[in-house]
Amino acid sequence: MPDPIDVRKVPIESVTDASGLERLIDDGVIEARRVLAVIGKTEGNGGVNDYTRILADRAFRDVLAAKGHPAPHSVPLVWSGGTDGVLSPHATIFASVDPARVTPSDEPRLSVGVAMSDVILPEDIGRPAMVEKVAAGVREAMKIAGIDDPRDVHYVQTKTPLLTLATISEARSRGKDTAIEETGPSMDLSNSTTALGIAVALGEIEMPGADQIHKDLSLYSSVASCSSGVELDRAQIVLVGNVRGVGGRYRIGHDVMRDALDADGIWAAIRDAGLPLPDRPHHSDLGGRLVNVFMKCEADPSGRVRGRRNIMLDDSDVHWHRQIKATVGGVAAAVTGDPAVFVSVAAVHQGPSGGGPVAAIVDLGEDGS
Repeated sequence: MPDPIDVRKVPIESVTDASGLERLIDDGVIEARRVLAVIGKTEGNGGVNDYTRILADRAFRDVLAAKGHPAPHSVPLVWSGGTDGVLSPHATIFASVDPARVTPSDEPRLSVGVAMSDVILPEDIGRPAMVEKVAAGVREAMKIAGIDDPRDVHYVQTKTPLLTLATISEARSRGKDTAIEETGPSMDLSNSTTALGIAVALGEIEMPGADQIHKDLSLYSSVASCSSGVELDRAQIVLVGNVRGVGGRYRIGHDVMRDALDADGIWAAIRDAGLPLPDRPHHSDLGGRLVNVFMKCEADPSGRVRGRRNIMLDDSDVHWHRQIKATVGGVAAAVTGDPAVFVSVAAVHQGPSGGGPVAAIVDLGEDGS
């Protein structure tokens, strides 16, 4: 049986601010050695050259090292760049808890499994080899979380490599080619390929053919949230689900947004996590029990939302990544009453086309009510 989990959200007040993590450790809320993973939003441009992710990574690892984590460089820190619109930089910290401090429960409670895939080579990105490597990593993360039934998995956050000019050249030096040669679009391609690996591991789809990757939009995972960057050469996997008997205060649920305005999809994820809500909820009904929501978004390839035309995909001034992130971020902040929500872009194969998956973690309290 895995250890129970504590999960906390802290603000990031500057690019290199990790004081929220430091306070949690100093106040005895969590133990540094028990930190399993961090998932956060940084304030950069969200692109290939978004070095705020690296700065945040260094700041948080430095705190873990200073506070006594035995292997701070092995902790998955998944940073999604870009806090467009009202989105606020923040980090969600997952840590295990001494089982002696927690009453076991037969009710489903939060469990986390972290794993790393095999090295993903530049020539793997956008191809079945990457799907297979990610799927193997997800299955390993399920074992670590103590989850046997894929239906108990509600959120899989990954960070994978994208292509840079250096890695494209390195592949060529070995006589290999890459699926594409453009570095910017490789972010979307890496994310979508990873999502198919998650879907395969969880039995949501069969193994796709090479011609379906990043093309067949009917294939998707309802729990995948995939991000990519220059920080690593393999898939970091943080898998979150529920396990009976583990105990603890927290529970996770999920649903999907059918389009960029689907606030009901966010409320459905919160309900699925076990928080009772009225028929027409308001953020005041959350009562401080919502820890965070995590979602992916994508500009609808049709160029329309609910029948109305938009110009996100035609705009040469502001990339659609930034526009759709700000849009969905505003919807999520309005639902939750909190701009510190995790919204990431490039959601091909992650939720239905034009929408995206939503995961919600709630605090059910000591008595589980």
